[in-house]
Amino acid sequence: SWDRAGPAPPGRTAGIRFAARGAPVQRLFTRPCPPGHGGESTAGCTDGVEQKPSRRTFLTIAAAGAGGLALTGAGLPSRTLPRDPFTLGVASGDPSRDGFVLWTRLAVDPLAPDGRGGMPSRDVDVEWQVAADERFARVVRSGAETARPGAAHSVHVEPAGLEPGREYFYRFRVAGHVSPTGRTRTAPVALSPLTLAVAACAHYEHGYYTAYRRLAEQEPDLVVHLGDYLYEYAHRGYTAPGGAVRRHAGDRCATLADYRLRHAQYKTDPDLRAAHAAAPWLVAFDDHEVENNWAAGVSGNGTPRFARRRADAFRAYYENMPLRRASVPHGASMRVHRRVDWGPLARFHLLDTRQFRDDQACDDGARAGCDDRLDTGRSMLGEDQRRWLLDGLAASGARWNLVGQQVLMARKDTRVGPGSEVNLDSWDGYAAERARLLAGFRDSGAANPVVLTGDAHMHHAADLRLDFDDPDSPRVAVELVTSSISSDGDGYRDEGKVAETIAENPHISYLDQRRGYIVCRVTAGELSADFRTLDRISRRGAPARTGARFTVPAGRSALV
Repeated sequence: SWDRAGPAPPGRTAGIRFAARGAPVQRLFTRPCPPGHGGESTAGCTDGVEQKPSRRTFLTIAAAGAGGLALTGAGLPSRTLPRDPFTLGVASGDPSRDGFVLWTRLAVDPLAPDGRGGMPSRDVDVEWQVAADERFARVVRSGAETARPGAAHSVHVEPAGLEPGREYFYRFRVAGHVSPTGRTRTAPVALSPLTLAVAACAHYEHGYYTAYRRLAEQEPDLVVHLGDYLYEYAHRGYTAPGGAVRRHAGDRCATLADYRLRHAQYKTDPDLRAAHAAAPWLVAFDDHEVENNWAAGVSGNGTPRFARRRADAFRAYYENMPLRRASVPHGASMRVHRRVDWGPLARFHLLDTRQFRDDQACDDGARAGCDDRLDTGRSMLGEDQRRWLLDGLAASGARWNLVGQQVLMARKDTRVGPGSEVNLDSWDGYAAERARLLAGFRDSGAANPVVLTGDAHMHHAADLRLDFDDPDSPRVAVELVTSSISSDGDGYRDEGKVAETIAENPHISYLDQRRGYIVCRVTAGELSADFRTLDRISRRGAPARTGARFTVPAGRSALV
């Protein structure tokens, strides 16, 4: 057994851990997190927050702190990696009816400045297991993969042949060390209810990831992350109104080593690791995984050799995300638009709103009087991706069609009174293509299209109409926009500003500037959406509350 026993080492406290079936319960050694974390590794530390996790969440946290349960097989001698290499946790994603992708990345020193995680410059064999129970008494799949230095010692495993519509547990082992246990599941073949969480925008410096912890505690079947998983800025390169709560390691991301280090630092956060371990994720990037407001081959900041920077960012993104081999980048190109089916209930159409778009009109930003944004030739998706989406909608037999994408699709005029001012990085900067796309939603005949969106750093609930200037225009879809996990700091609730914005944009039903995420419950008859909010993230421990709840009845394409 790999269980540890004996008195707690200095600076650690003893807690409870679960051992293998039939073995005695033993103590778990944990350590307090450093104050403010200050860029230090938080692997294995506790956050000092009083929580009441479910049994499953407690088992996952216990396994994370204690190194999990023993795997069979000899593995490598423990002397070859004297420290825990699973400091970045585990993750799963892209479930199918008989499998999913499993991920981990080895890093004994996650904040090593060269981005290599303190790992040796050689291949390392990694064992993996999938079990039908959280104690691994019934292992149903197992094997070994090679973690290579050229891939930052990341591992992507694609088990297949599993039962549809059921929960599984997974873990890894290397050199005598055992990873935390993750929970995942396969997609069903029957019409089964689905609980999914929607998240985006998690600037490390702007606050703690309490929203990820609260999301994990709700034990969703699936998490949809719509971009800005990390931010590329140097320390204080983008400052929240309340200032920096934590500090980015390294400088502004510009090289492969920079991006690898930034991904590693973000995953040292215990709340993010808990969210990854709680459920499979569907991920797609926005801009900050590379650079603010980039558009296809055009840098948002005039960066020289931008194709090289984009290639490095894509490579690091794949190395650190639970993506299938179909998304392996090829230089400055990476496929992230894809479809994932959840049985007959739901089809997810994940979009890429960065790689194929035209450069933003009128020098980008929030602008009034920018006629160039109305040019009929301007595209956000590119012709091939738009056709792929509309063909997929037309061919879909799913009860719900969930379109995951990055930037606000509903029109949003931020000027009070005559005239308008819009964000040119959003779909308002590509208005003609938006009109064609919404008409395509209608003409496709796809059942119940719902657009899931990130980027905006505030919650929105909106009806998508064919003509936003005509309040009687047909509604063809609903848009649910999640606020940020942490970007822009604590947030606020400005009732006056909300009322003004909704008056200018009557198709928008709800706005909230606080941090949070969305939890959707989907059945054959309706989709309900809880907009979860937190009052603060500058300190740990805030509860999550439901700021608003909307229902979308099947066949209505309208918020209730």
